[in-house]
Amino acid sequence: MSATYVWWGIAIYIVMSIFIAYLSRSEKQVNMEGYFLGNRKMNGFVSALSYSATTYSAFMMVGLAGLTYRGGVGALGFEIVYFMGVTLVAFFGPRFWIVGKKFGYVTPSEMLGDRYDDKRVAAIISISSCIFLIPYSAVQLAGVGYLLQGITNGEISFTTGAIIATILALIFTYISGIRSVMWTDSLQALVMIVSSSLVVILLVNALGGFGSFFNELRTSHPDSLTVPGNGYFSFPTFLSLTIPWIFFSLSNPQVSQRLYMPSSLGSLRKMLLGFLVFGFIYTIVSVMWGYSAILLFPGLENPDVATPNLLSSEHVPVVLGVIVMVAIMAAAISTIDSILLTLSSLFARDVYGMSSKAKDERQQLKVGKIIIPVIAILAYGFAELQLDLIAVLSVASSAGLIVVVPAIIGAFFWKRGTAIGVMTSVTISGLVVILLEAMKYKPFGYGSGVWGLLLSIVLFVGVSLATRPPEKKANEFLSYLKSELSKNQ
Repeated sequence: MSATYVWWGIAIYIVMSIFIAYLSRSEKQVNMEGYFLGNRKMNGFVSALSYSATTYSAFMMVGLAGLTYRGGVGALGFEIVYFMGVTLVAFFGPRFWIVGKKFGYVTPSEMLGDRYDDKRVAAIISISSCIFLIPYSAVQLAGVGYLLQGITNGEISFTTGAIIATILALIFTYISGIRSVMWTDSLQALVMIVSSSLVVILLVNALGGFGSFFNELRTSHPDSLTVPGNGYFSFPTFLSLTIPWIFFSLSNPQVSQRLYMPSSLGSLRKMLLGFLVFGFIYTIVSVMWGYSAILLFPGLENPDVATPNLLSSEHVPVVLGVIVMVAIMAAAISTIDSILLTLSSLFARDVYGMSSKAKDERQQLKVGKIIIPVIAILAYGFAELQLDLIAVLSVASSAGLIVVVPAIIGAFFWKRGTAIGVMTSVTISGLVVILLEAMKYKPFGYGSGVWGLLLSIVLFVGVSLATRPPEKKANEFLSYLKSELSKNQ
């Protein structure tokens, strides 16, 4: 595809997105709740589309399509397991929303620090989130780089694509905080689901319809329709990929923070239902893209370029290819700017905010805005390393974040949990995950996420039983939650 068409598509996207972002500026955001949570006034429709665009980023249309190309139908099973894990939001979402509104939490780590009655808990979890989410941000930047490089046959370089994504994420973040991000996300999600579905229809028709499509797969690539197929999706590999993904909606703070934003519990439910519909369609579309690439472009060395090859092929009209390219780029950017906002709020609220002199909301907001470009630059530097499969890197980042899950579950269901138990489990388990990833070592074939979660559970429970729990805070937190849940049943 000509780089000229791509540049025009990017230019139109930038103009439209910035226009919508500015329309979202209903009032000047002068505090943390306004800038990072939209004053907790987001409706269900916008929340659903934004949640979808943030969650289904470059990982899906580039990463999941590439993973399907690499390992076949196991990729569908992997994503369906994640999809099932999203039902955790139906259970934990109302609990996050109720206590967030009551106690004024801005970040999930702030909630845990208060529940376990120790600010160090919030700080340690925030630092851990920064360590593991920066590589995940880099995955999104890499996705844009691979996409633009592949679709233009190298006329636009990987580095140029990553720089464009970084700059745009910063622009959308600064215009109006989370409000501008959510409104631009909504546009991106609609364009993304419609255009990508049209591409699937065109590709399948070009390959003779659904019957011929799957007959050709059965004949030429039968291993792509079975598990473990070509051997990539062995049981240990499948479990190692899916365990971190099941808890993604709880462990990733840029996702769980959004549970504080809906205007009501009704809006929260609409957000979840909308996301489930969107996610199911998008999952099928992404896998079909991977299968189409297997048939049209066998033998690719890098599975992550399967999507760019499809979009630049003769089977996809140029205009539609450009629209989908822009939609994928926009999805990646929506994830990046959400992460930038979340990490900056974590640092400002839970690390900088630990100081007794840092209680002023305006000062915290100022610090949060200052740290945003620092995080963006770190993510860009990591992206330039161009490491491994996008989907695998995404899971590796989630493997480091999963160690906080026992503390989250304990916050709502175990009064005996302690701050020392949380800090020990998050710190030691996180270091073990980093060590295993750095060594590329998988004990008994299982990845770092499996071992990180198991170790975190053991440490959290064991250390908590050996230390004294914050009984007063636990009773206050859980009694209020129980009372509000009973009212809303």
